[in-house]
Amino acid sequence: MPMPSHNDPPPIDSGLRSVRLVLRRGSRRLRRLNPTVRGMIWTALAGFIFSLLNATMRWLALELHPFQAQFLRYLFGALVMFPLIVRTGFVAYRPNHWVGQLWRGALHTLGLSLWFLALPRITLADMTAIGFTGPIFIMIGAIWFLKEPARWDRWLAAGLGLAGVMVVVGPQLSGSGGLYHLLMLASSPVFAASFLLTKVLTRYDRPEVIVVWQSITVTLFSLPMALLVWKDLSLWQWFWFVVCGALGSAGHYCLTRSFGVSDISSTQSVKFLDLLWASLLGWLIFADIPASATLIGALVILGSTLWLARRESRRASKV
Repeated sequence: MPMPSHNDPPPIDSGLRSVRLVLRRGSRRLRRLNPTVRGMIWTALAGFIFSLLNATMRWLALELHPFQAQFLRYLFGALVMFPLIVRTGFVAYRPNHWVGQLWRGALHTLGLSLWFLALPRITLADMTAIGFTGPIFIMIGAIWFLKEPARWDRWLAAGLGLAGVMVVVGPQLSGSGGLYHLLMLASSPVFAASFLLTKVLTRYDRPEVIVVWQSITVTLFSLPMALLVWKDLSLWQWFWFVVCGALGSAGHYCLTRSFGVSDISSTQSVKFLDLLWASLLGWLIFADIPASATLIGALVILGSTLWLARRESRRASKV
């Protein structure tokens, strides 16, 4: 058996180089895809990351006041990115559109306040399914305010996805849905306005700048509410807030990349895949067994997503 030479690279260095090579190859393949499909991939990845984040935040919100959980989630989102800001330089993260960044932070804080109040009171599947009304508000706003094309297949895919959602949550929303379901529903148009503003901001600022300033502004706007209900945390809770900060920053980066490469309305049906992740995580973490209606609705959602992705790909190839 040949002995390793002194010139041979250490195993760790070789492994890092292999990872970098795989990432570069994946990046090149992603850039070859048409912009709409790339946007849908970024949106799907963001949805998976946010599902992990939501599951963790629901567990934390069961032990802390939602307003404190909201503040710490975004505080650690900002702290996680701080070393990158220092290394790159603060000037690189100075926004070109200050007013837009502040407005987006205010809108997102309002939506989050409603969302966090409802989070510990409803299941992950219900939370995700109600959130699927957001793409409808986003598509309407993108067509009315951003003048994006109102293609029939985008509306049909969103409508089919919403029908699948109603199959899942219809029994819970009919009759006495409860105050917390209404609070979660009320957060959807607010988040839609925030995401539409994100789309506008991508014309002025890089995705990294938008993500950094969302964390900063939401943290500042949430601080007064958190101070009113503050409670001491355990070491494990501090640790999981660090994890949530990293997940949140990664998810918003993917979502901002999606908004930067394609029309916002063309990617929204992919968000219905989030129901699959929410149902799986709810079963694994909270022992929520997905009902048969959840599985049927998920099939409808997945079918509409794949159908629109195929049509968008064919449309782009003809241009």
